[in-house]
Amino acid sequence: MRENHNGNPHVVILGAGFGGLRAARELARKPVNVTLIDRNNYHLFQPLLYQVATSTISPDEIAYPIRATLRSSKNVNFFMAEVCAVDVDRKEIITDRGTVSYDYLVVALGGETNYYGIDSVKEHGFGLKSLDDGTAIRNHLLTQIEMASHEPDPAKRKALLTFVVVGGGPTGVECAGAISELVRVALRKDYPGLELDDVHVLLLEMEDRVLANMPASLSKRAADDLRRKHVDLRFGAAVESYDGSVVRLKDGTTIPASTVIWAAGVRASRLLDKFGLEQDRSGRIVAGPTLQVPGHPEIFVIGDAAFVKDKDGKPLPMLAPVAMQQAESVAKNILRLTKNEPLQDFTYRDPGIMATIGRSNAVVALGKIKIAGFIGWVIWLVVHIYQLIGFRNRLAVMLDWAWSYIFYERVSRLIGPS
Repeated sequence: MRENHNGNPHVVILGAGFGGLRAARELARKPVNVTLIDRNNYHLFQPLLYQVATSTISPDEIAYPIRATLRSSKNVNFFMAEVCAVDVDRKEIITDRGTVSYDYLVVALGGETNYYGIDSVKEHGFGLKSLDDGTAIRNHLLTQIEMASHEPDPAKRKALLTFVVVGGGPTGVECAGAISELVRVALRKDYPGLELDDVHVLLLEMEDRVLANMPASLSKRAADDLRRKHVDLRFGAAVESYDGSVVRLKDGTTIPASTVIWAAGVRASRLLDKFGLEQDRSGRIVAGPTLQVPGHPEIFVIGDAAFVKDKDGKPLPMLAPVAMQQAESVAKNILRLTKNEPLQDFTYRDPGIMATIGRSNAVVALGKIKIAGFIGWVIWLVVHIYQLIGFRNRLAVMLDWAWSYIFYERVSRLIGPS
């Protein structure tokens, strides 16, 4: 591809997720040339992807064109391409649309669903990491309900209305609560003959509680709230296989179900395997305190692509706040390198953790402050709307949420393309 040769260093950023896009914006209007590479032409706000899957909002409300975001940044170029290989010795990125050379490289490729080697779940179940995943789950859920409304056989009807979510982290908790509300509340008016006794939403978790990264009191509150929403919680439940119709657990339990959504794990993008650099068990590239790769000071890794330890020696979690803070740190360090100034180590500032449990209910942990219920939901709402890119997206999501909250309606109930 053509590069801008004005004498400024060329910074290539791989991935336009939270970390990559933040790094590009931090380097905008600075004395560097920036090329942001992603296979999609939009930035996806993944924390709200489960709401696309459960028909609360439309896909275009959590996706925003990258070029529109960067249109005022004249030194930043977007290149839509698939990364095929990386030559760290020659400082080149090989894509399906040509080769891109770099002076500095920021690897922000993000993560993908980790099925832990359970290929049957990968084949027959659903992950929830991309916009295609969200719309596929939405179409599937609505199709199962449509089929169940005409199914005379009680056993088949119950399997169609059994929805299994695997993983008790924020994504699993939010997804299970939203599915229960979708079927039991939003769709009851559309399907007056739907027997709610046939609806079964299960949340399977290997540990002994949901939201294990939260204080125990909030974890218990979340579990109690899920049960009130008719979600069946099963702890110590490890999935062995899923053939598309039956979930088999390692203890021998079988669950007839036409739907399995896997929210039990994330690993780094498999593209990182092509770098030939040291990786941890999740595929993340090992980085030093300044987020540089040992032996390659021109390469920085951030977000889900980076294995970095905190001050207590624990690996930093694969969360959006980590990626965004690392992006800011890396952008500053790259500018320091261009000026031959000493670099600064990265220090993570934990902003807290939160999860919503359906309509007007959330749990929030902000340091020692613990909030649950409606106030927690308001905090969750404000944080997520504020982080959405683009005024139109914020307004659209806010209106859809308000409509859903007041009228118990789901605005996106189309079966078919997004």
